Amino acid sequence: MRWDNLTDEPVEHGRTPDAALFGADAVTTRTFDTPEFRGITFHEVRARSVLNRVPGASRMPFEWTVNPYRGCSHACVYCFARKTHGYLDLDTGIGFDTQIVVKVNAPEVLRRQLGSGRWRGDHVAMGTNVDCYQRAEGRYRLMPGIISALTEHANPFSILTKGTLILRDLDLLVRAAEVTDVGISVSVGFLDTGLWRTVEPGTPAPERRLDVVRALGEHGIGCGVLMAPVIPFLSDHPEQLRATVAAIAAAGATSVTPLVLHLRPGAREWFMAWLAEHHPYLVRRYERMYAGGSYAPTWYQRRITRQVHELAREYGIGPTRAGAARRIRPAQPAPVPEAAEPTQLTLM
Repeated sequence: MRWDNLTDEPVEHGRTPDAALFGADAVTTRTFDTPEFRGITFHEVRARSVLNRVPGASRMPFEWTVNPYRGCSHACVYCFARKTHGYLDLDTGIGFDTQIVVKVNAPEVLRRQLGSGRWRGDHVAMGTNVDCYQRAEGRYRLMPGIISALTEHANPFSILTKGTLILRDLDLLVRAAEVTDVGISVSVGFLDTGLWRTVEPGTPAPERRLDVVRALGEHGIGCGVLMAPVIPFLSDHPEQLRATVAAIAAAGATSVTPLVLHLRPGAREWFMAWLAEHHPYLVRRYERMYAGGSYAPTWYQRRITRQVHELAREYGIGPTRAGAARRIRPAQPAPVPEAAEPTQLTLM
């Protein structure tokens, strides 16, 4: 593995030029013989930086991210982050699903970076590369420290997840929302159980993710849903879209934002191999649809977006404004003083 191409020379906000941000002498490899981790190898590293600046050319509506893990046991066949495993000479297919890099010192490094005089308190997005509430988080428990560090500095942040483990940190999220803006979104692209079992085999079922939305709402925490991905010819039928949006609304989501499947290099090869195995009749249609690059044609994306937004309005929810963080617990208005008891006027 390419651990030896890293440098100790810091640059802006402590970030080093290489994306990995750790060195060969900081890697410890572990395996755990328990059912939930069987077949998974963890590479524990001590990161030099955890605040990652998003490239200016990115389509993302945020500038900074924190990713305590690399690789993801959710094993989503379409995951765009698969290519990043290649930077370490790790396999972008099964290796991405089973070789998990864990930045074991992420909370301490983040606390130090947030306290730097150079840090401006910008919004920090989490779960944008791989899921910070994947199974590994149940063992390593990095997110409580990360959330606490952001709370201590009243730094706005957002979390996108498919993991039900986020409910473990419910109290921490409520506390954070008392001092800063916090946005929570859950990813649910479709309800089809058969499709879920093959395309997102390591994730909680879509219904369990909607239970997370419901539970957060019951505790006063607004939660949006990223309806992603909408998979062409497999989850995009109008009745499928209606059923998914209806379930999202029934769970109490504050918003729904659709995102059509995109196939970047690394993910594209893995997804197309999956497609050839499970839905071979669709291979030629996908080759034509994605002949122009990583994204589905604009007309198709607009059609799906329009359909989902129309359904969202019908069910009483709407899209999220790009980049907006939702305050979990809105500031309460100042209490209005009770009116004084009327008094009898006198002449004396």
